[in-house]
Amino acid sequence: MMRTCHCWSFLFWTCMLHVVHVTPSPQRTNKYAQNRRMLGLSQDDGETLHRTKRGWMWNQFFLLEEYTGPDTQYVGKLHTDQDKGDGNLKYILTGDGAGSLFVIDENTGDIHAAKKLDREEKSLYVLRAKAIDRKTGRQVEPESEFIIKIHDINDNEPKFTKDMYTATVPEMSGVGTSVIQVTAKDADDSNYGNSAKVVYSILQGQPYFSVDPETGIIKTALPDMSRENREQYQVVIQAKDMGGQMGGLSGTTMVNITLTDVNDNPPRFPQSTYQFSSPESAPLGTPLGRIKANDLDVGENAEIEYSISNGDGSDMFDIITDKNTQEGIVTIKKQLDFENKMLYSLRVEATNTHPDPRFFHLGPFKDTALVKVSVEDIDEPPVFSRSSYLIEVDEDAKEGTIIGQVVAQDPDATKNAIKYSVDRHTDLDRIFNIHSGNGSVFISKPLDREETPWHNITVIATEINNPKQSSQIPVFIRILDINDHAPEFAKYYETFVCENAKAGQLIQTVSAMDKDEPPRGHKFFFELVPEFAVYPNFSVVDNKDNTAGIMTRRNGYSRSKMSTYLLPVVIFDNDYPIQSSTGTLTIRVCACDSRGNMQSCNAEALLLSAGLSTGALIAILLCIIILLVLVVLFAALKRQRKKEPLIISKDDVRDNIVTYNDEGGGEEDTQAFDIGTLRNPEAREESKMRRDVIPETIFQIRRTAPLWENIDVQEFIHRRLKENDLDPTAPPYDSLATYAYEGNDSVANSLSSLESLTMDGNQDYDYLSDWGPRFKKLADMYGGDDSD
Repeated sequence: MMRTCHCWSFLFWTCMLHVVHVTPSPQRTNKYAQNRRMLGLSQDDGETLHRTKRGWMWNQFFLLEEYTGPDTQYVGKLHTDQDKGDGNLKYILTGDGAGSLFVIDENTGDIHAAKKLDREEKSLYVLRAKAIDRKTGRQVEPESEFIIKIHDINDNEPKFTKDMYTATVPEMSGVGTSVIQVTAKDADDSNYGNSAKVVYSILQGQPYFSVDPETGIIKTALPDMSRENREQYQVVIQAKDMGGQMGGLSGTTMVNITLTDVNDNPPRFPQSTYQFSSPESAPLGTPLGRIKANDLDVGENAEIEYSISNGDGSDMFDIITDKNTQEGIVTIKKQLDFENKMLYSLRVEATNTHPDPRFFHLGPFKDTALVKVSVEDIDEPPVFSRSSYLIEVDEDAKEGTIIGQVVAQDPDATKNAIKYSVDRHTDLDRIFNIHSGNGSVFISKPLDREETPWHNITVIATEINNPKQSSQIPVFIRILDINDHAPEFAKYYETFVCENAKAGQLIQTVSAMDKDEPPRGHKFFFELVPEFAVYPNFSVVDNKDNTAGIMTRRNGYSRSKMSTYLLPVVIFDNDYPIQSSTGTLTIRVCACDSRGNMQSCNAEALLLSAGLSTGALIAILLCIIILLVLVVLFAALKRQRKKEPLIISKDDVRDNIVTYNDEGGGEEDTQAFDIGTLRNPEAREESKMRRDVIPETIFQIRRTAPLWENIDVQEFIHRRLKENDLDPTAPPYDSLATYAYEGNDSVANSLSSLESLTMDGNQDYDYLSDWGPRFKKLADMYGGDDSD
């Protein structure tokens, strides 16, 4: 049977606890009292102690975290009754941290903590112990568990969930208005003492804000805080453990609090009166200026609406609100006139668009200002008495007739004189004109309503003293109709009558048209000309609806006797003066079937009546073809003319350029051209034929005296020119004469290779070295014994 050596263990454990922790907590004292009961110790006034026999006596061991002593921290001792102290038993420890955090003396059973422990990492450890006989290797006691619990110390300060908080609260809020709640957490054991009991306090931000010490809710501490005075606040909150007592650990956080705006400020104009000016010619909608009422609020609380409340210019001006700048823009609503009124006064009102009823007691949320607008006089263009003119004139009005008048005047006080004119871009034909002094419009050319019923011209009025000031007005001229056109058939009618027609049969219905437009509408009358009043073949029946019917008056018509009938019809209108015209209907006689449908008309009959057979027509066509062939042959013969000679007579003085496209074969071609001629002027003296005339009219060329040698080139050319000018046999037109003469030999002799074939192959070029640096290159090329 095993027992626990309780006396020494109890005394040692008690001493260790008192060394480590001088003031144990009540909870810890209770556990030791419980230990005594579990160990079964008893004492009667110093008499002998009695032990209760049992196998293992296990205890719940306790250790302090963060132990910093010089030695390892002693946990406790394991012992069994079977241990005789001879070293036959071996104690083995397994479980959480066995061998690393906790080590056991296998001979004595003493347990030590090998490392510093942290309760926040692990608060308790479960281990198992057993005793083994070293000789047999068997357990002398069954394995059993025990717990090592880590006691907490205040080694963690409170930490806020955020490093910085941001909050907002409306301005003008009452005292105690909640702003935000901050939270701090302590990693120490909340069930053991006050190490994890956190208390909140405010270090910065008083007297504007306060904090609840238990909940961490920040509240307003001052009434009617104004955003316009101060908008941002920085509040520092502290969280301290140990219930806020001295020695407790603490942590802080920053809270940025912003006061949000409310509409507690009315708009106010910075000045009571504003002055603007505008020229009287400014167009409608022209902005005259801007005014602005200041509002200390922001956002929609600062939105302002401007309006004109009263004033003598409320109907002449308008004001609109610029939503971007919150300014009022004064604009022109009606046209200004300096001569009518020079100064206007307006009462402008600025009102908040989003007032807050909670702050109506602070006063009316609107303000007014006086706006004065002065009108500036300018030189205005003439003004017509009407916006447009309509003139009506008969189309038979004579040239020079006055048909109307336009009137304009200078609106300025000076009343400058005005002259009138017609914009010719609107009257290109110059049909109308205007009197420059009084604006009377008259006719310059005849009118024709049927050609142009309307004329739209533009009249310009210009100040005489200032031509830049002008205005124009449209004048619409309507040409009134006069019955000057006779009615006529509405179209060309192709009328036919059947050979088997009966008397009284309708063969055609005709209508009329008139270019005139009488005010009561057209009314036409139809009848036969008086000479055909009693026409034996056809009659005209007026239908009284501006149409007439052509009727037959006898039975049967014959194409062989008469293939076409001409029927003259007189058409009258009913306007004044009455106009009439005579239209002739051509009525053809056609063959028809029994139903009256036309089958063939008078084309074949015309041929038969003319007596032209098919053979006659063919003969006519052949004659026409023969005539055409003769004309073509005559034209071809006219083109076969003999070409005339180049020069017909001596009187032909036309300029001629004769080109001889002769090209030599090079210096080796001695047959095509003799180069020696260039060197010998006397070769020119040979008698040669002129190549610019035909052989039949060859002019005799006068032989000239030979030139001596070594003559100068210029002198040679002058002599040849003089000879040609004095030659009576020269042609009377310009001729190009070329004198290819090189002149005298140079001192250095010729360097040309033209005569190289006739000279010896080996030449001495050493003299080139004596000619100076300009011929050094040639001397190097040709001089010397080894030169090529």
